[in-house]
Amino acid sequence: MEPGNETQISKFHLLGLSEDPELQPLIFGLFLCMYLITVLGNLLIILAVSSDSHLHTPMYFLLANLSFADICFTSTTIPKILWNIQTQSKVITYTGCITQIYFLILFAGSEIFLLSVMAYDRFVAICHPLHYTVIMNPQLCGLLVLVSWIMSLLNSLLHSLMMLRLSFCTHFQISHFFCELNQMIQLACSDTFLNNLVMYFAAVLLCGGPFAGILYSYSKILSAICRISSAQGKYKAFSTCASHLSVVSLFYCTLLGVYLSSAAPQIPHLGTVVSVMYTVVTPMLNPFIYSLRNKDIKRALKGIIRVPVI
Repeated sequence: MEPGNETQISKFHLLGLSEDPELQPLIFGLFLCMYLITVLGNLLIILAVSSDSHLHTPMYFLLANLSFADICFTSTTIPKILWNIQTQSKVITYTGCITQIYFLILFAGSEIFLLSVMAYDRFVAICHPLHYTVIMNPQLCGLLVLVSWIMSLLNSLLHSLMMLRLSFCTHFQISHFFCELNQMIQLACSDTFLNNLVMYFAAVLLCGGPFAGILYSYSKILSAICRISSAQGKYKAFSTCASHLSVVSLFYCTLLGVYLSSAAPQIPHLGTVVSVMYTVVTPMLNPFIYSLRNKDIKRALKGIIRVPVI
């Protein structure tokens, strides 16, 4: 079949987490609460960084970008889930599905790149503290963020355009709560070899590359911390990157869980449930991870909400 959009299906059905009508109010309430917490938490981080001059540093600038990506990432999927449950409809249009795939890959990719840039920032801060302000100057920091977003945009655009060449003839049920790239490729009735090739190549290059950079940065950070003589100095150095390391571990562990669940098709809905972790739970937890033990963030939040921050 020649490449081209010969799609016969104008809409798909998202089967969601459960087809049990009695569970729909519970799912609606749970997702609504998590979405509101995610948006509010990440929005407070952005407001804290922008309003407090003490937080106008590369680390917090990157954190604000990560919070923005988290808000956009969850907003790509959860509002549609809530709408479908409220209207008792599982329908998503073909255009809506392609659009959802585009923005999901865009914001997921931006998170991956931003986490790697944040790892580099921590590497410079701990391994080259005297040159930190010179190396991580505003121009370089802004350039790294810009490149992260551009790379993510180009990657998502490539996958979306590749999706347009596929035909969907008979299979219109998606056993997920959003349009997931791999599942959409599997539903196609045209040749998907090129799509699979691009998908796996991009995954190795754009996920494995930044992850390798994160591992390299932390290997140097760990080596530098081990050379510090005092226990207090070691604790202070480690505490500066503990939050970022927690977020990286949570993000990549959930991605690994999604990959492993896709390799176990005999367990129904496993991949869907695991996907909730990286699309909903991880963006919700990020603000708490970065703010609970960060005195600067607490002080800035106290100035915004005008209540004592413990």
